[in-house]
Amino acid sequence: MRPRFPHRIEVAGSMEPRFDEILTPAALDFIARLDNEFAGRRREVLDARRLRRDKIRSGEETLGFLPETRRIREDDEWGVAGPGAGLEDRRVEITGPTDRKMTVNALNSGAKVWLADFEDATSPTWHNVIDGQLNLFDAIRRDIDFRSESGKRYTIGDNPATIIARPRGWHLVEKHIRIDGRPVSASLVDFGLYFFHNARQLLARGSGPYFYLPKLESHREARLWNDIFLLAQRELGIPQGTVRATVLIETITAAFEMDEILYELREHVAGLNAGRWDYIFSVIKNFGEHGADFVLPDRSQVTMTVPFMRSYTELLVRTCHRRGAHAIGGMAAFIPSKDPETNKIALDKVRQDKEREANDGFDGSWVAHPGLVPVCRGVFDDVLGGWPNQIGKLRDDVVVTSDDLLDVASAGGQVTEAGVRANINVALRYVDAWLGGVGAAAISNLMEDAATAEIARCQVWQWIRNGTKLEDGTAVTRGLVTGFLDEEIALVRADLGDSRLDDARAIFEETALGEKLPSFLTTGAYARYLTEAR
Repeated sequence: MRPRFPHRIEVAGSMEPRFDEILTPAALDFIARLDNEFAGRRREVLDARRLRRDKIRSGEETLGFLPETRRIREDDEWGVAGPGAGLEDRRVEITGPTDRKMTVNALNSGAKVWLADFEDATSPTWHNVIDGQLNLFDAIRRDIDFRSESGKRYTIGDNPATIIARPRGWHLVEKHIRIDGRPVSASLVDFGLYFFHNARQLLARGSGPYFYLPKLESHREARLWNDIFLLAQRELGIPQGTVRATVLIETITAAFEMDEILYELREHVAGLNAGRWDYIFSVIKNFGEHGADFVLPDRSQVTMTVPFMRSYTELLVRTCHRRGAHAIGGMAAFIPSKDPETNKIALDKVRQDKEREANDGFDGSWVAHPGLVPVCRGVFDDVLGGWPNQIGKLRDDVVVTSDDLLDVASAGGQVTEAGVRANINVALRYVDAWLGGVGAAAISNLMEDAATAEIARCQVWQWIRNGTKLEDGTAVTRGLVTGFLDEEIALVRADLGDSRLDDARAIFEETALGEKLPSFLTTGAYARYLTEAR
């Protein structure tokens, strides 16, 4: 493939060993082709996001099912492409970053699918981004191994999990790849490099180029992805309709457009996934200043069984199965412990959660650790029996209204000092790990990713903005939280040492204690991190 564009594309990151196998002239030209076609539309959808969010925040608009797309929702005749080869059975999926150890362990875990994550579970250092592409490149060609500290060699077994890659979201850029001095969309970089190098190889092995699409907020963003798939397949001579996408419904705006998202991607979509932390984060981003009815209690109390979350998950199952798509459940983040009693309690909770999902009609669910694969698989084995999925379970009994999805007050619960402190503590620990290049961090027997930091600090922001009362009547104020922050950072410092806690604190203060609610991925400390690191 010869360069066809007058634009100057440059790689600003260091060229580590073998990076030239990924950052080839032809691969970079492919990214330039995608950027040339879609960079403008990406900016348009991001502008539309901001405009819509501003109108919701101000009360000028609220959310509801779109009248202009009623025909799509009411038409029973259309369906989606359905699963590709290797995606028929998704009863247990494992998620994790694309480092070499995780790649081998995930593929050998016994899960049906591995979500190879360039997004929330990856700290986006230049090394992590390109090394992750190399690891997938090698794994797909069955040319990867891993040696433990003891020297034991691990290779991929005979029945590895099917890979679904998750690129970063539309709101992020890859500052180490620039066109005419402008950073390229991180989504296009992650998708483009993976698709360019691996699409044909995956097809030759009886699989295909499969993707999880994160952070979508509307069906127009789904249409953009569909057009990218069409162009990418055409450019490389891959048959149209080869790509399969699973969309994460992890924003409250997308929950009102699930039919429309499936419709826009109908030639390429396999299913939808129900998230948790990012979904709640989205609720706060949009309605965080709308008063007490939208104030959420302690994070631990906002489970998938509270009414507004249950409405969203049941609607997702009904929508997916009506259109012939998979409905994939949420994350079990527990990390097995050496303490038998801790394990028993936690595994019982995981089992109950997966039983709820399986009985509700989900076709599979997520785990964060190989030790949870047997638990999740066992639950879905009992429900599915010999069937690969339960798409035939249509859930016509489910009726969900706009009011149901917006009934945040139904969560009940309360805000406690322990809950505020827990959010501060986990945010500090996670951001410290993330600044150190670790995107999936083990914290208090849970595998946490970037969504944890987002929900933890945005809840604190919401409580301050609303003057929320603790259980003893004390109002949550900036001063109160600053005092808790001083105490919690001292505890974390005693545990972790100096580490990167000063930057972690700066990020927390900028994103939780200010007037606005920016993502921690847009802070000054984050920008410095990307520039200096890596």
